[in-house]
Amino acid sequence: MAQANTRGSLRIVVDGIRQQQGQVCVSLFAGSQGFPDRGDRAARAQCVPAGKRTAVTFENIAFGNYAIAVYHDRNGNGKLDRNFLGIPTEGFGFSRNPVIRTGAPKFNEAAVFVAGTETIAQIQLQYF
Repeated sequence: MAQANTRGSLRIVVDGIRQQQGQVCVSLFAGSQGFPDRGDRAARAQCVPAGKRTAVTFENIAFGNYAIAVYHDRNGNGKLDRNFLGIPTEGFGFSRNPVIRTGAPKFNEAAVFVAGTETIAQIQLQYF
């Protein structure tokens, strides 16, 4: 009896990038610990050159719930820049595209379920 495949790929498509300079950084979290701003706690992370539409694919992902945090690192310093009030000065976004008012979403508000050969998550960047 053949064993069912329990792994697939997750393609993340990022839209709404205002300037095509710097890089777009994507962090994939398998649980709430560290989500969304502790990239060192991410299950996977990758930065790619910024374009009008940017895509990142994570291969061989175990089926399950994941939350995605994205930011446009326009100046290439490896972090999401913020002003003196803590408000982001670079674009950012999350899976399921929640409206951001006073803080980042919780893991379960941004979680997407990865199942099948390829799951696609589309993220629209937000700017303040």
